[in-house]
Order: sequence, then structure tokens, then C-alpha cells
Amino acid sequence: MKSISVFVLAVYLFVGCSSGDKPNTEKQTSDQTWWKEAVIYQLYPRSFKDSDGDGVGDLRGIIEKLDYLQSLGITMVWVNPIYSSPNDDNGYDISDYRDIMAEFGTMEDFDEMLQGMHDRGIKFVMDVVVNHSSDEHEWFVQSRSSRDNPYRDYYHWWPAEKGTPPYRWSFFDPEGNAWRYDSLTDAYYLHYFSRKQPDLNWENPKVRQEVYDIMKFWAEKGVDGFRLDAFQFASKDTTFPEFPKGYEKEVIKYYGMGPYLHDYLREMYDEVFSKYDVFAVAEGAGSTFEDAHDLVDADRNELQMAYHFEGVDLVNDLDGYTLDELRNSFSKWDSAFANEGWISIFLANHDNARLVSRYGNDSPEFRAPSSKMLNTFILSMRGTPYCYYGDELGMTNIDFDSISQYRDIAAINGYQKALSEGADMDAFMERLNFLSRDNGRTPMQWDDSPHAGFTTGIPWLPVNDNFTEINVANESSDPNSCLNYFRKMVQLRKDNPLLVYGDYTVVAPKHPDVYAYTRELDGEAMLVILNFSSTGQLINIPNGLETGEIMINNYHEINAEGNKLNLQPYQAIIFQLN
Repeated sequence: MKSISVFVLAVYLFVGCSSGDKPNTEKQTSDQTWWKEAVIYQLYPRSFKDSDGDGVGDLRGIIEKLDYLQSLGITMVWVNPIYSSPNDDNGYDISDYRDIMAEFGTMEDFDEMLQGMHDRGIKFVMDVVVNHSSDEHEWFVQSRSSRDNPYRDYYHWWPAEKGTPPYRWSFFDPEGNAWRYDSLTDAYYLHYFSRKQPDLNWENPKVRQEVYDIMKFWAEKGVDGFRLDAFQFASKDTTFPEFPKGYEKEVIKYYGMGPYLHDYLREMYDEVFSKYDVFAVAEGAGSTFEDAHDLVDADRNELQMAYHFEGVDLVNDLDGYTLDELRNSFSKWDSAFANEGWISIFLANHDNARLVSRYGNDSPEFRAPSSKMLNTFILSMRGTPYCYYGDELGMTNIDFDSISQYRDIAAINGYQKALSEGADMDAFMERLNFLSRDNGRTPMQWDDSPHAGFTTGIPWLPVNDNFTEINVANESSDPNSCLNYFRKMVQLRKDNPLLVYGDYTVVAPKHPDVYAYTRELDGEAMLVILNFSSTGQLINIPNGLETGEIMINNYHEINAEGNKLNLQPYQAIIFQLN
């Protein structure tokens, strides 16, 4: 079984929970709400659909494909940043929070897109990037102009006369240091990410009010939710104490969940979330279950949903993962949030390589069944599922030959750093080829015309060569395709609240290749059986579980004899239980 994730930015430490515990869901089901029942589709705007031939996806391209989004059955769309930006980090470096990037279109295009989604019963999630801004934002331009500028304290500055600031590791800087010297005022500014992404100073109440006003601006336009990028880093210990050597391996412990983070979130809740029918989710969930609950439990009045990374960070090298690791991770998170709080369910996003290449099998023989199996998993677990664009088709990793083909700042700067350190560059490139975030950002494959119908120009990132086979047009006309299976699975979830709120109990918890569990609510139950291997597998259905109607099956047949079920490679079945 092969799988891999993007460069691991942090190691997350979690409290263990018994995977076999059957929690009481009475409190959860008594608090049913639309964002718990949502099926979220994450859409990377640069890569979805280009309407004007410049090679970059745009808002009018999304508008063209609104009917396609509706056909999927999804109920909410999260779009990565579309604000004005110099694009050092593909839009995560924002220069104007109240304007649309010219490559993407205009504010009128945004309004039309939002209305089109709402007309189709689809809600919209705005990506909010406020741990940092672009260095081209007017706030930072003013801040670096002089030490007594009114905007100076919008960012973290360390005057040079105090000496070299305590080392801080940067996620994206090729030199590895998050402090960048600026000669204009003879001082260093802090950037946890790219040097063109200076960290905002959340200790300054003026900064916080600026952010709340920005969020209100978009809420007044009608957006339905906010995803807070890298927000667990917003609060910092501004004494900047020395960290132990090697701390970057536990960066959340030292960078995340700062001393005033909960104060800021409660203030944000009072200023914004409490005044609109919106939900909020932050990237990351701290380093313990206690951290996560403190962020999202209802009585905290902070966020509504935890978005943890343990599942995607199980695979941080070429060795992949084991099913035990996956099952134990998802089971303990389910158990920890059975009675209070709410979690996200996902295995792919814009910061990772493709779902089927990491967790399934992207060979021609097994790509389709393993894609269907993985989507069955994501859409049958308790929590809110996040489905990444193209995974409904079974899109795969792209195979790059050289660093010149990459566009991701993490890949490019990582390459330069490895080169400067004398690393084994063949090994580095092999790992990068499988891990890179660019794998998950290649253009959407619409049809078998040039550039997969994504653009009439030259795409900003190459289209995968397999687009002539894997594309929307082909799969729409094939009743057995990944796409049409995805639509059926989405509908099954929407039709059955037990797949949203029901109790989760693992069946055959020690099986090395089969992940099986029941979902139960109000006297109804289903059995989910997933073969995570490329070989046939036998599973014994335990006594007391009487299978009834087959709710979904990614193969045409089921091979069963008594309580013995012979699964085909990557087979996924959901039974109604009698």
C-alpha cells in the first residue's frame, strides 16, 4: 500500500482513545445543524476553470461550472484565497482583503458567483488569511517605512540594536530563519511562512478590529462560513524566548495555541460569528484533544469545527502508512468528539498530493476502485466531510521530471535549501515528486480536448497526461465511473442522518487490510466495509450483525457465504443492518 503526504510541517501529539468505545451521541444529535450536515467541496480557483485563456482559473470559470457543482450533490464550497495578491504563495499572501485578484476577475464576478451558488442551494466558505499579510499590503508598506509610523505595531519588529533576534524556524524560507532583516529601519520582521508574508501582530487591538471589519464585509455580502488559515499561530509569546534545538519537529507545541488565542477567538465570535448565520473552522486543532475541544466546544463561543491533521500526516515519507495507524487515528478522534464538539473528515486538500496516489493505488488497474473506496470512507464517517476538487474523478499525482516544472514555493525553496546543504538530490527529487503540493493543484480535467478543457491558453501548471481518460466528460457518461459513484455516495449520506450523527463502532479492529465499522442512530444501523488492499480479503461479519439491503457497492457483485465475505481489491460496501 503506497501513500505519502506533503512535507510534514509539524508533529502532532494526541491523547489516545479506545477505538472500540461506543460513545453516547445523545448530546450531538440534539444539536443538529446545517454545517454538521454539509458536504464540503474544496475548490482551488487557479486550477478549476479558466474562462479567458490566460491559463489561470478564475471566477467566471467557476460560474460556468456551477451546474456541475450542483450535480455533485455537495452543499458547500470552500474556495482558496481569491483576494488581491502578488502570488508569492498562490494567494495566501494578501495585499488587499477587500478586493479580488485581477487574474480571478472582479467583485461583480464574485457577487454573481455567490448568488449562483446560493440559487443552487450551495453555501460558500471564504478562506481568511490573517496570521500574516503580503509584504505588499499597505499596512506593511507603512509599517516598514519608519519606526514611528502608526502602522508599525501591525507587525512584529525586532530592532537591530537589541542584537540578533532569537531564532525562529520558517516554513518556507530557504535560509530557514523566520526573522528577516530590513535595512530601511534597521530592524527584523517576523515571518513564519515566506519572507513576503510578514506575521500580523494580533496583540495590537487595532489589527484585530481591522480583521473583524474585513470579515463583516464578506459576511454582509452573504458568505456562509470562514476558514481561518494558520490561525493557531496568530497569538505569540512576544518575549520570543529561546526554543530548544530541533523544536521545529514539534512546531505546534511552540508556535501554536499562544497565550491569547482563545481571547482573540472569543472576541471574533462576539464581533462576527454571533451576528451572522455562519460557521468557522480553523486550520489546525492544537497539539492535544483538550486544545481541540477548547477551540470548538459549543459553550466556548469560539469556533464550530476542528480541522486536525493527524490523518493526512500519517504519511510523511515514501513508506506510506498502515491501516492500523489510519483506523486508530480516526477512531480516537471520533471517540474524543462523540459527545461534545465537532470534527472535519478529510484525507486531501491543497497542501497535499492526490488522494488516490497517497492512500489508494493509482495504477490503471486499481485507480478507480480505490478512489471509490476512499470516497466511501470520507463520506461515511461522523463529522463534516471535505472533498477536494478532482478527487471525485480519481485524479492522480503528476510525474514531474525537474524542479523547473514546479510552481509551489515550498517545493522551490525546499530544493534550494537541500542543494545548499549538500543533500542527496536524487532522493530529494523522488520524495518531492510524490509529496509536492503541486500534485494536488494540477488543472481540473474536464474533457479530452487540449489542456483537458481547462484553458485555451497555456495552463499555469501542466495538465496531467492521463486527462484523455480521466475527465468529467468521459466519467459523466459512464454509470460505473468514479464521478457517478461519488454522486451516489453523496446522496446516500444526505438521505441518511445516521451517516452524519450516528454512533461509530469498529468491527474487526485488528484486521490488517479491512476497515469495517457500524453507524447507528435511532434504531437504524449500517455496516461499512472497506478493503484497503490490492488483494482479495476475507472478513467474517460478527454474529449479531444481520446484513440487509446493499446501500452501495463499488463492484457489481458481492461474494459471500454465510457470515464470510470475500472482498475484491479495494472493494467498498455499505449494508443496511436488519
